[in-house]
Amino acid sequence: MKLVSLRLLVMAAILPLQVAAQAAIQPTAAELPVEAFASAPTVDKLKLSPDGTRLSMIQTVDTEKEQLVLVKLFDLQTGEQRFLVKADSRDLTIYSVIWANNKQLLMRAAYASHRYGTPVTETRLMVIDIETGKNRSVISGQLQRKLVRTPQFQSNIVDLMPADEHNFLLALDGFSYGVGTSLVKVNLNGEFSEIVAHYRGYLIDWVVDRQHRPRIAVFRDDTKYEIKEKLPQGNEFRSLWQFELFSEQEVWPIGFDASPDILYVSAYHEGKKAIFRADLSAPVLKLELVKADPNYDVPADITYSWQDNKVIAVGNEYIDDDYVAFQKALDTALPDADNHIVSMSHDQNRYIIESSSATQAGSYLLGDRKDKSITFLLNKFSQLDPEQMVAKQKIQYQARDGLTIEGYLTTPLGYKQGSLPTIIFPHGGPISFDDEGFDYWTQFFANRGYAVLQMNFRGSHGYGFDFMQMGLQGWGLQMQDDVEDGTRWLIKQGIADPGRICIVGASYGGYAALMGAVKTPELYKCVVSFAGVTDVEALVKSHRKFTNYEIVKKQLGDDFDLLEQRSPLTHAAKIQVPVLLVHGTKDRSVPVKQSSAMYRALSKHDKNVQYIELDDGDHYLSTNSHRLQTFKAMDVFLKNHLQLPVRQAAGPQTAAQ
Repeated sequence: MKLVSLRLLVMAAILPLQVAAQAAIQPTAAELPVEAFASAPTVDKLKLSPDGTRLSMIQTVDTEKEQLVLVKLFDLQTGEQRFLVKADSRDLTIYSVIWANNKQLLMRAAYASHRYGTPVTETRLMVIDIETGKNRSVISGQLQRKLVRTPQFQSNIVDLMPADEHNFLLALDGFSYGVGTSLVKVNLNGEFSEIVAHYRGYLIDWVVDRQHRPRIAVFRDDTKYEIKEKLPQGNEFRSLWQFELFSEQEVWPIGFDASPDILYVSAYHEGKKAIFRADLSAPVLKLELVKADPNYDVPADITYSWQDNKVIAVGNEYIDDDYVAFQKALDTALPDADNHIVSMSHDQNRYIIESSSATQAGSYLLGDRKDKSITFLLNKFSQLDPEQMVAKQKIQYQARDGLTIEGYLTTPLGYKQGSLPTIIFPHGGPISFDDEGFDYWTQFFANRGYAVLQMNFRGSHGYGFDFMQMGLQGWGLQMQDDVEDGTRWLIKQGIADPGRICIVGASYGGYAALMGAVKTPELYKCVVSFAGVTDVEALVKSHRKFTNYEIVKKQLGDDFDLLEQRSPLTHAAKIQVPVLLVHGTKDRSVPVKQSSAMYRALSKHDKNVQYIELDDGDHYLSTNSHRLQTFKAMDVFLKNHLQLPVRQAAGPQTAAQ
């Protein structure tokens, strides 16, 4: 049965579910418990087994005694539920679980460690036997003996080879003392593993064709990249593209079509990232445009169906007629939502839909084509009632130099007009972006009665080459001006109460929040910085022992005198408003000493500062107790300094199902 034939089935199965859900919910502006927002998804990352009979998922459990992350197995035929892996979420982050075959799962995990005295993040790849629950590293003793050092990163799966139940391809370094990555065929049963492509100096990654052969090698020397093709015979390579990072000459390989000669790549087209095809067999290598957008970068992504033996999606949009029709049916049945098929059985009968929107954090549904049914499975955030959430409004304003800045405004439920206490909320990264999707931080602030402004300041991802270039080495300069200009625009619109504005941010956003208080002390009444950068010079120097040191300097700068002057730590005496600092002790992205040093500097100048150090906390608030501690502290801090009236609190909420 072709996917196009499901159109009416999907609509018939889902629409009654939506009507029932809407009828069961009554809107209210009551304040929800902090726990409703500050809890990790109860269950997430659902995946179907190849035969479609079981579901794997990642579950979090937080009690007074334990803070756990678990791999859970659910049998769709018997209803049996079992936990296969249990770990302390403060010690281990499980970020992916993949079915290797019907009997084995591959689990990707990360943890904080040290190498030669330097704090680092390590990743591991474990294989789990679903019958016994036993797990072990995919790097067996035989493969381990070939290594001259233990690789820091061991989870780079290059190709699962779904038609092969016993092997997959893994990119792995550690076969030499220098930088050089090999491609290894790993046997899931721990038997002999074969090196199918040997490392070369500065080789950091591989791309294989649909016949599972190593074809493209990515080389990096400091900030210079070279994309090479591995020739079919022998170990020779030919150079395809060379470029400097952050240049308009970037060409990044994405993946192959069914033909081993057709490679999809991401490159610039009229100043925006686009997707091209390249025929590697052509006498002269040319790029053929496949998908472009005149206003935004196209996501560097394709989806290949090994069952249909063709590329079915480019840039996150289906291009195959059957899949286009199927997606249209889903979107018609689930309007005003982003609906994605996140997993499908090998026979393409059963599938899992993840549906989310600006007010819905995400729901999972199970579809079955033979039974002509779709079944609701669960909500990711069970305490967040969509009827009490609010959608973001896309806005634009002009920066002082005339550049158009896009952003998103969120106002409390039921807001009509008038000035509001306001949160200015610049994103982290800073080469990241905010969009209209669900954001639990923003929903938390809006539920407390604040307007929230998020802006994609210059340097944010997705707006093309020129916009990205404006953010390089721009910390504290025009990037910061864009944040300030957004604040003043919101005041001018009559939405932000100029006497009740707080600036809040995480990571780079924490830096922008603190620099806002340094540069415009009259504009903000308080500052919240979670895992924020306070000493840019120290952040750059902390990468000296890492292979990406030159990249960090290219992005942030290497004039240390200038970086010192652009650091909030240097100007602690200028901050006149209350500050809340929160940081995890095992943060491997921004060292905890960035916040502890800022706390000491502010305390030295008798500033109003509160510092919370999260024991074993990471950069992402991965542990429930750390989320709850942080959000409770922010709740009290913001209410105190923005003089928010006390509102009625709602009791425990259960989302309609």
